[in-house]
Amino acid sequence: MTTRARPAADPTVAEPAADAAADEQPTDGPTEARRSARSGLAGLAGAATNGLFGFLLAVVITRGYGTVGSGAFFTAVGVVTVTAAGCTLGAETGLIWTLPRRRPGRRGDAARVLPVAFLPPLVAAVVVGGAGVLAAGALAPRLLDTPGASGSALVAVSFAAVPLAVAMTLLLAVLRCVRPIRAYVGVQSVLVPVARTVLVGAAAVVSGGVLAGMVGWLVPAAFAILVSLALVAGPLGVGRGAALRPERGDWSAFWRFALPRAASAAIDASAVWVGVLLTSVLAGQADAGVFGAVGRYVLAGQLAMQGLRVAVSPQLSRLLGRGELAAAAAVHRQMTTWALVLSWPIYLLLAVFGLAFLQLFGPEFTAGATAMTVLALAMLVNTGVGNVQSLLLMGGRSGLHLAATVAGLLVTVSLGWWLIPEYGVTGAAVAWAAGIATENLTAFGCARAVIGQPLGDVTLARAAAGVVVAVGIAALVGVLAGGRGISGLLVALSVLAAGCVGLVTLPPVRRRLGVTMRQLRDGQGAASAATGVTAASTRGR
Repeated sequence: MTTRARPAADPTVAEPAADAAADEQPTDGPTEARRSARSGLAGLAGAATNGLFGFLLAVVITRGYGTVGSGAFFTAVGVVTVTAAGCTLGAETGLIWTLPRRRPGRRGDAARVLPVAFLPPLVAAVVVGGAGVLAAGALAPRLLDTPGASGSALVAVSFAAVPLAVAMTLLLAVLRCVRPIRAYVGVQSVLVPVARTVLVGAAAVVSGGVLAGMVGWLVPAAFAILVSLALVAGPLGVGRGAALRPERGDWSAFWRFALPRAASAAIDASAVWVGVLLTSVLAGQADAGVFGAVGRYVLAGQLAMQGLRVAVSPQLSRLLGRGELAAAAAVHRQMTTWALVLSWPIYLLLAVFGLAFLQLFGPEFTAGATAMTVLALAMLVNTGVGNVQSLLLMGGRSGLHLAATVAGLLVTVSLGWWLIPEYGVTGAAVAWAAGIATENLTAFGCARAVIGQPLGDVTLARAAAGVVVAVGIAALVGVLAGGRGISGLLVALSVLAAGCVGLVTLPPVRRRLGVTMRQLRDGQGAASAATGVTAASTRGR
């Protein structure tokens, strides 16, 4: 596959994350694995920060508002998240797919994409958000147990914030592509979660009202928009002569990719919030609060994979756009191994010690322990197949991705409608778990067929087996010593910590860590040892 000619680089504007000249040269698996390792480390650091403050925010919400109040809060967040994801129309993924294939700067063609990507979603957000504000009085009784005037105001504020959420999502997508990954991490994974935790906590302490807390949750989006605007204007040449008037072909090329992504983006972004809204409508606000708390843990475990996806998606777009399929597959395998090693211990511990984790939110949330186990096991499948959705999207196969996500949503909603009225939180968890497995296995099959390269290897299988054995032994010791409560969890964590310290003293493990550290720096040959991929060019394959 060949790429179109690009205009000359603008000497006054720094290139985005990767060096532009290097992007035009044939690449190989080791080189790309080395590059993905360095960016992946930054993504993981952001994911760790995001996860920490996301958990603190969940504690603030659940402790500050209880099951009923947190149910209303999570429902309002669900309204913003699901509605904004639908109004974005897939443009955020379209930007991540398009911008790495264009030239930034004053003389480049990247800035021409901005009106194409921003105008339709923002118009949709204003129209849908305005309609939601007008209909808030009618919608509140359907979403909340005891709406009243405050419930209607909560729903109205949620819909009014949809344009804000859409603008933030699009600008963060641009930031991912035109600045080094640390800029995106600083805004999305540090600024927003830290500000939300502080402002929601302050609102809970000062007023105790869910509406004030929701406003505190929304305000950081405005901060993120302002910072992102300042960061992306320079690299794109906006305000310095870059052409902003799209050509006719820009519209068709962009939206031919983005529109099939519109529905799947709404499904992806909604994730736990579909379950929260279904539970609120079918089982009640208190059950929705419990399910929302369970969902926070489940999503926190996924942050490692999300951080890696954030880091390498532009790189995958560039490789797949140039037909370098083996190099893209090598990046995918390495990132999947990292995600598995970092995420599976969390999910295995959540599956065994769900009761202990939920006790941190309060005794009334322990009713979700079974739901936690069900969802944690389902997320092993999600993490085990890796970011196959990114492979499909960055390869331009948004239609196949849509098919996988629709299949998962249909399973989730149909099973939820049947199970939630009778089984409450547990029924919602079973429905979502079945949807997770359906979507990920379908996407994996599609990605394997499209890429035509192995998406797993012996290294991945060994990592999976090692994690299961190690965490399984630690969990067994913890259960036998202290049960499935907090004391048992602490014992299991102590055993795992001791085991990790012991492993580091073994020479083979120390050599492996040395290889990884050289790979992260830029040592020659490290990636080859880590990935087992030959150095032959894959251009045109």
